[in-house]
Amino acid sequence: MTNSQRLPLVILISGRGSNLQAILEQSRSGQLPVEIRAVISNRPQAQGLERAQRAGIETRVLDHRQYPNREAFDLALMKVIDRYAPELVVLAGFMRILTAEFVRHYQGRLMNIHPSLLPNFPGLDTHRRALQAGKREHGASVHFVTNKVDGGPIILQARVPIYPGDTPDTLAARVLEEEHRIYPEAIRAFAEGKIRLEEERVHWIKD
Repeated sequence: MTNSQRLPLVILISGRGSNLQAILEQSRSGQLPVEIRAVISNRPQAQGLERAQRAGIETRVLDHRQYPNREAFDLALMKVIDRYAPELVVLAGFMRILTAEFVRHYQGRLMNIHPSLLPNFPGLDTHRRALQAGKREHGASVHFVTNKVDGGPIILQARVPIYPGDTPDTLAARVLEEEHRIYPEAIRAFAEGKIRLEEERVHWIKD
């Protein structure tokens, strides 16, 4: 498959980049028809930058602490992203709340993964909160990004059981396995033209 047949995308990270690794591996094996044009982090020490560099992917760092406010950072980030002309922007552990202008600029081509069964447990510390709430199952959700934090239309979800004796760490590990499965799956559906965002809903296009 040539690059002209692959969906150009940019991936944003803040940390270790385990979901980035899953996407890299499927792209490299030919399972995922994407061309990763850049990996951008707001944290200079993010481990995911090393993963991208080892794979030969261009990396950029925009340290949010160098900007006076959220709006200035997002504007600078948009300029960097747009140099790579992506058709999809993938948030893979990007720990920033995005401004309305940023979300509007990439509307319908901005995707995120969240470690809970949305709309349950938006925000942080989802595994501990699921355990404290006495839930019997937990999971992960891939969604299009809108101005409501972790509230965009859901593309795919994966469920995992919660076992007696689970800790936040054991539950997180089980959820992460599913994240690595469904995020590439959602990106593949977008790359193959099987999904699009229409009026705040995910529209699946049948063959």
